[in-house]
Amino acid sequence: MRYIKESNVKMILVIGDWSLGIRRILGCLLLLGFISSCSVSKQIGKQANDILIKDTAISTGHIGISIYEPATDKYWYNYNATKYFIPASNTKLFTLYAGMKYLGDSLVGMRYTFYDALSSKDGNIKILALNPSGDPTFLNPEFTYQPVSTFLHNARFDKFTVSQDSWKSSSLGSGWAWDDYNEPYLAERSPMPVYGNIIKIELEKVEENSARYLALKKRNTKKDSSIIPVQKYFLKTTPSFFEKNLNTKADFNYFIEMEKEGKIKIVRHQFSNIFDFERSSTVLKSVAIPFYTKIDSTSLNFMPYEHSVASKILSELLNKKEIYNGTQGLKLDFTPIHSQPSDSLFKPMMHRSDNFFAEQTLLMASNEHLGYMSDEKIIDTLLKTELRDVPQKPKWVDGSGLSRYNLFTPQSFVYILNKTKNEFGWDRIKNILPTGGTGTLSSYYKKDSSFIYAKTGTLSNNCALSGYLITKKGKLLIFSVLANNYISGATPVRRAVEKFLLAIRENY
Repeated sequence: MRYIKESNVKMILVIGDWSLGIRRILGCLLLLGFISSCSVSKQIGKQANDILIKDTAISTGHIGISIYEPATDKYWYNYNATKYFIPASNTKLFTLYAGMKYLGDSLVGMRYTFYDALSSKDGNIKILALNPSGDPTFLNPEFTYQPVSTFLHNARFDKFTVSQDSWKSSSLGSGWAWDDYNEPYLAERSPMPVYGNIIKIELEKVEENSARYLALKKRNTKKDSSIIPVQKYFLKTTPSFFEKNLNTKADFNYFIEMEKEGKIKIVRHQFSNIFDFERSSTVLKSVAIPFYTKIDSTSLNFMPYEHSVASKILSELLNKKEIYNGTQGLKLDFTPIHSQPSDSLFKPMMHRSDNFFAEQTLLMASNEHLGYMSDEKIIDTLLKTELRDVPQKPKWVDGSGLSRYNLFTPQSFVYILNKTKNEFGWDRIKNILPTGGTGTLSSYYKKDSSFIYAKTGTLSNNCALSGYLITKKGKLLIFSVLANNYISGATPVRRAVEKFLLAIRENY
């Protein structure tokens, strides 16, 4: 039989009491944490109910809210957070992740190679073969640095050809509003965008027999005797390629008669680059209209492939002829030319919610990752690989959020925002997303603006806001608020969301 000394017994009892005390303290702390968590959730729930859910602008529709603290990996509040909503331009948050994941620090603006060919007319000629990347900055006036254009103007070749092999998409997205084709926010997608796939038209007054008048007359008469300034007016276009479609005597005679009676606007035909003049309530000064990316038999020469307008513009700029389908059947090794820092594209995409930049970003990500441009395939690939653990699998159909077929949950936006921050860093996120008083948040969160970085989303009767919120106590929160099917305008909904988020910032 073993005996335990009394001192040892006392020590065991003391250790036992100490261990029990620690467990009780830890239990109390856990209980307090749980109670505190419940208390925060309850308090935010009351604020959400009073400020948002009962708001007359919102109560006619539906709203979903999710607030998450990444430091503790805890949701502070969820309301309809697993339900699906039309997210509008919040879709761009998923597109941004795709771009940051696959496009690297700088965009591939174009790929090229040279090869020799034998022409029955010209003998041995040098061909420049271009393999487009979908880069929307090419010849875009917003980007003054144009390395691809510089290369093309300096390269020595006889003719050029543009590969069509990588284009596996369509010019318009699934579920887009077809009757918005004249609006600048609905520029067509294409494998080789030029000038942002937008025509900028400006009304220029030209004095007859002035140097400008004579220069225009001389330049345009070479192309078409009808293309001259008429009665001191000229429609200047960027790119100038489209001036021949607008500056005709017949059009301007009609234009002048309408201008005498009232104000006018210019409208493009849906499936061609033919333009009409119509009455308007505003004075025509300048207008931006998406151009039709294919050349059809009613406007210019018929060439049955997607990027024919871009190729035609390039041919005019370089004063070189194009060989159609010149890469077909050839195995060529292409060299990339980098164009812009990636973030110089992502920042305007998120700040002004640029739909065209978003669509082309998704297509570029597809091209770099899959070897071809398909929004459908890159979305499917992402959801099966990098984003396979998204809480609720979204119905994701385009890059911009123009489609009402898109369906996402608030928690899915919390997920992508957290993932983007973790993978690419907080400093980079703050540079790309707008804060209060800037971009699409220019009228909101102006006081002490650097506490919020977020993406808006707007379609008629639907609006969204998802992003990052820094509280007065320095806590970083990720939030998503999606509102659908309200019958008021977006402004009162946005003001209510602003009031709700400011209350969270002040109290926590």
